[in-house]
Amino acid sequence: MFPGVNPRQMQQMMKRMGIAQQEIDATEVIIKTKDKQIIITEPQVSKVNMMGQQTFQIVGNIHEQSLDTTPDISEEDIRTIVEQTGVNAAKARELLQKNKGDLAAAIMELQQ
Repeated sequence: MFPGVNPRQMQQMMKRMGIAQQEIDATEVIIKTKDKQIIITEPQVSKVNMMGQQTFQIVGNIHEQSLDTTPDISEEDIRTIVEQTGVNAAKARELLQKNKGDLAAAIMELQQ
């Protein structure tokens, strides 16, 4: 942390200042935001309590992943709706997208 300072002395100084640090044996850390996930693999996680305020320090390999909420619509699902209801493929795809890929909900909507 600080060059030339003995780690044991550092722990004692932190204790005198009211700072407690605890290592957490984590295997993966995931931070979710509105539109993505930040995944930290092989993390080194420290929980620091300073005068009642808890913070986490995380070091590791960082990967970002987009949270795509668009469902995968297969041609088989489209064919099923066309066969069950008689609508064209474009309408079947539109209904599946509207119902977030839920085949049964798309068919039920057509039957109402």
